Amino acid sequence: MPALIPAMAPITVAAPFVAAPVILPGGTRATDVQLGAGAVAMPGQMVAVHYTGWLWQDGARGKKFDSSLDRGQPFVFQLGAGQVIQGWDEGVAGMKIGGKRTLIVPPAAGYGAEGAGDDIPPNATLIFDVELLGVQ
Repeated sequence: MPALIPAMAPITVAAPFVAAPVILPGGTRATDVQLGAGAVAMPGQMVAVHYTGWLWQDGARGKKFDSSLDRGQPFVFQLGAGQVIQGWDEGVAGMKIGGKRTLIVPPAAGYGAEGAGDDIPPNATLIFDVELLGVQ
């Protein structure tokens, strides 16, 4: 009698998670690339994030202008208090700890006609990859 070969469980490969983009009230386009499982970031709370920011050029990431990862230090701010650009106040709200979100921030929700320093020209659209590390 031939030996029986045990059945193997089907192998499933999870596709990377990417949610449909959401356009926020100020025009920022927020796309969840990884859902968190921790506490939800709410206005008024202190939040800690890691982020990288690029200029948005020709529909893609252009020149990188800043990154907390490069400094090895999370960025901490009070959500909804105007300590950051509008695109961040709107775009980080509702994230859960461990979540990762891409924000495409139009000039009106970013640095506007002023720009910022030497790296962000006037009327620049910006893209940020943001990871929520903690809320308090």
